[in-house]
Amino acid sequence: MNKKAVLEGILFVVGDDGITINDICNILQIDEEDTKKLIVELKTDYFNEERGLRIDYLGNRLKLTTKKEHKEYYKKLIEEVNNTLSQSALETLAIIAYNEPITRMKVDEIRGISSSQMIRRLVAKGFLKEAGRENIPGRPILYKTTDDFLDYFGLSSKDELPKIEDEDKEDKETDLFLSKYKESI
Repeated sequence: MNKKAVLEGILFVVGDDGITINDICNILQIDEEDTKKLIVELKTDYFNEERGLRIDYLGNRLKLTTKKEHKEYYKKLIEEVNNTLSQSALETLAIIAYNEPITRMKVDEIRGISSSQMIRRLVAKGFLKEAGRENIPGRPILYKTTDDFLDYFGLSSKDELPKIEDEDKEDKETDLFLSKYKESI
């Protein structure tokens, strides 16, 4: 079996999450020295100008990434393909706009589905930007909306966003309604 090809597939499957060298060792059942050798061989393959990908070591994880010299083409792709916003993009933007600054994990929790790819697209479109890091273990990135977001929706400020009714207020109104019809003693 070609372990270098398997490594390439693993890097593709893990996507933006990346993978540690130790995890690769465990999956391929090889030692760290052999794992590093495979990584170097695959990185060398990607140095060829005919390839559009490369391997980056970000944090303590290996990830497949696109070559920076092709960046202008990827921007065109995002601009041309994503002229309108999907339902998931609108959901993600709404969650961030009403809760900013907010981490991706919190957005995922609210949506009930992974939002990493959508957040990346919205950052690339200029609707979101990094607003620092939360002061908790792992120091996750905080996101917030941009002026481009406001322009796109024709808002002069976030204050113009529609107000969200408080659920507790609705419950109290219902209780008052029901209590009005209780029999008096």
